[in-house]
Amino acid sequence: MTTLFLTRARLRRDAPVAALARQLVPSEPGARTLAAHRLIWALFADEPDRARDFLWREEAPGRFLALWSRPPAKLDDLFELDTKDFAPALAVGDQLGFSLRANPVVARVATKGERGKRHDLVFDALRHLPPADRAGQRLAVVAQAGRAWLIRQGAVHGFGIDGDTALDGYQRERIPRDGARDIVFGRMDKTGRLTVQDPTRFLAGLAAGFGRARAFGCGLMLIRRA
Repeated sequence: MTTLFLTRARLRRDAPVAALARQLVPSEPGARTLAAHRLIWALFADEPDRARDFLWREEAPGRFLALWSRPPAKLDDLFELDTKDFAPALAVGDQLGFSLRANPVVARVATKGERGKRHDLVFDALRHLPPADRAGQRLAVVAQAGRAWLIRQGAVHGFGIDGDTALDGYQRERIPRDGARDIVFGRMDKTGRLTVQDPTRFLAGLAAGFGRARAFGCGLMLIRRA
């Protein structure tokens, strides 16, 4: 398997960077996600046509985690970087705590023979409820649908979910774009415990990420020994 590394990147706090704080860390959530996307790409876009081959998430405004297989650029005037190896020694039956920020989707086929279209997991689950009941049951639906989605991910990527999972947050992200339609997606934060069933498949899943919107800070699962 490709060697992986985990980097904690923090925007510097000295005067030149602080002067750009409103541009680098906007207060509006969607604009901040877009700014963070561009900042992280500045670390890894070493070629004009480079495809995304890393995962990242925002820890706090101006603070990020990135999982990568090639080193980021040394933008010392902008970032403070702290890097360590990411090489967990895993065996079948290992129990791990996890924290995942993901954009879960489902594919639904409208007409027989057509390719399935992706839909937001939560909106897809809520459509089965009467409109008047959706607001009151939204959090329960998010928790239930999110856990079911994680179980399906585990079946593909070699892990099983142990017990209940905690819903730490769900929100709709709207990313503004000049001259194009906004990008809209659901962002779910889940924590819980899992059991490793296939270490090779699980590590490959960690490296690739889970769910969609990985370019915008989703898909990175953090793990620790339970």
